Amino acid sequence: MIRVVVGTLIAAAALSGCTKSSEEGGRAGNDTFKIAVPVMATAVKQGELQTVKLTLERGAGFKQRVKLEVKAPAGIQVEPSGATVEPGDKGDVQLKVTVAKDAPIGEHKILVKGTPDKGEPTETEFKITVGAK
Repeated sequence: MIRVVVGTLIAAAALSGCTKSSEEGGRAGNDTFKIAVPVMATAVKQGELQTVKLTLERGAGFKQRVKLEVKAPAGIQVEPSGATVEPGDKGDVQLKVTVAKDAPIGEHKILVKGTPDKGEPTETEFKITVGAK
């Protein structure tokens, strides 16, 4: 019986997703959007590159362009540092995260801000864990 309960809990955790979303931006009601980023820190070794996927999640009434701005700490470069998600786009943005050979080892936060044409912006962050090469 305990194995069934533990198995169910593990399955529920796996199905709950591997992303977290920002607070809503935009306006009230269904004219809103969120930015979904990975929940778990992405591991990258010094001197290497890793790709991280962000997703702009639109409310049913949200039909605006959103400008994304990405800020990373020293020793970590993110490209593109800015992107625009158009109203008809799927909403997925692939970020290339490059860690310098001398970047400090440890966990670092990367900030993502989304600003719509009209309404309130929102922001979130995701983590990068830098390991030795």
